Parts: sequence; structure tokens; C-alpha cells
Amino acid sequence: MLVTLYPGANRADVVATLRQLAADAQNASNTHGQAHDRLTAYLEWATNSVRMLEHRVGAADIDRLVLTRGYERLLSVAGIGSPRVLNGLLNLEIHQRVNAIEQAARELDAQIARWSGELAFVVPDTSVYLEHDDKLEVLDFTSLLGVRPDKTVRVIVPVIILDELDGQKNRGEPLKRWRPAYTLGVMDRVLADGSGTGVLHPQSADRSLGGVVLDVLFDPPGHVRLAISDDEIVDRALAAQALAGIPVTLVTFDTGQSTRARHAGLRVIKLSKPLGEEPQNTKNPKAKRALAANRQQ
Repeated sequence: MLVTLYPGANRADVVATLRQLAADAQNASNTHGQAHDRLTAYLEWATNSVRMLEHRVGAADIDRLVLTRGYERLLSVAGIGSPRVLNGLLNLEIHQRVNAIEQAARELDAQIARWSGELAFVVPDTSVYLEHDDKLEVLDFTSLLGVRPDKTVRVIVPVIILDELDGQKNRGEPLKRWRPAYTLGVMDRVLADGSGTGVLHPQSADRSLGGVVLDVLFDPPGHVRLAISDDEIVDRALAAQALAGIPVTLVTFDTGQSTRARHAGLRVIKLSKPLGEEPQNTKNPKAKRALAANRQQ
């Protein structure tokens, strides 16, 4: 499962750090001597790993990769367990740590390869899918972002947006229910292979026009969503930006969302629709009489 990069962390540096920690764990496993000496080497590795991963990946990833239940068990039996039991626990825990950290490095490396090249990254929030004049299949992301037409645009979809669209498709009048249902239908078709990524529009044969790719950003293990959905979307956009290694643009119709995103350091495109004329206050008796008089004239 993909790790969450700490804001500002260098993605290539994180891959290198993970690989180094996996190698160091294997070295700790090969330590000769008494079980107590091997335990000491492992605990030193764990302490160093936490130090190295801080400000590189999220706290939940550190718990998942290093400070596991196995780590707690080894702390609890230190000094009281038999050498045979202690060695068995150590071998199991270190084997699992090496596998988990190596897998995290491979997945992050694969993500970097997928998110490299002439790309532009955008996170449209839920309001864009619901309120933009153009529905998803015809929305011109290149013009929206103001990038060269030959750039491929990756539309990042945090899972919370899928959940919000699911919630909206059964609310309100038929027209308001149609747009989220339609959007989810398009996404379901594009993402049908289960990989979490799919081509909405392919790149042109001569590469003069870039394609549009949908990419779902899944919640990592141990992730706890923020109480306010706008904050959660900003948080996931920041996580995507760290993975992309270049700025990610958040697009929204909402003032609160755009304010939060700018404060967090994201690029923001704030969309709007014409307000129209100020509505008459027909609940006020004087306003009612004035409106009726105007209609009679």
C-alpha cells in the first residue's frame, strides 16, 4: 500500500530511505551472538528507522512499517523470554518488516514512474463535477488549467469525492441527482479494471494533444479522515502533490475550499457563476406592496 509522503519530502529520497532501512533490517537479522544482542540490534534499527522516516512519511506509515504489534511484543518479552522464543519472534518480525518496507519502496517507485513526464495534475473538488457547465467527458482540462495542449492531464480523484458524489446522487430534484450519477457512471467505466487509474481521453497519435487520465487517490492504511470534508480534500491534494513532485492545482466553485487550499500552499483555480439580479424580498410586507405596485405600472 502506498505511503503518504510528508509535505515537502522528496519522493526519490523517500524511496532511497525505505530501501536503506530494509537492508539495515536484514543486517540486524543477521547479527551474531545471543538473543539479547540480536534484540538490541533490532531495537536500535527500529529507533533509527523512526528517526529517518519522520518528516518523510506520515505517522500512520511509521506505525505500519516499524512500530508494529510485533515491535510491542518484543519490548514486552525483552529480558524475560527464553532465547529460543525471543529469536523466533525476532526472525518473524524482521522478516515481515523487510517485506513491508521493500513493498512500500516498490509501490512508491512505481507511482513515481507513472506520475512522471509531461504532465499536469489537477484535483477538481466535488463542486466542479456537480456545477460546471461542462460535464466530465467534455470538460476541457487543458484550457481550464492554462497548460499546453500537448500535456497529459492527470485528474486526481480522492476517494472522499467518490463518497460525496455517491451521497449526492440520491438527493434533491432529478436534475441535481443526474449529474453525480452520470459522473460516477463515467468514472466506473474508465476505472473498470480495478487499478484505480484509467484513460478518459487518449493522447492523439501525433502527440500534439495530450490525453486526460483519471487517477483515484485511495486512503492509505490507518488514515483517519478530517472532520470537515473540504479540509480532507485539501489534505489529500497535498499528499498527491508530494507524490507528483510538482505543483497540483485544486479547482473549486467554493470560497471556503479555495481559501483553505491557498492557505495550505496549493495552486487554486476558483470558478464562479453569474449571480444574476438581487432577488426581491417578498416576505417583507412593504416589499410585497412595492413589488405589486411595480407590476401594476
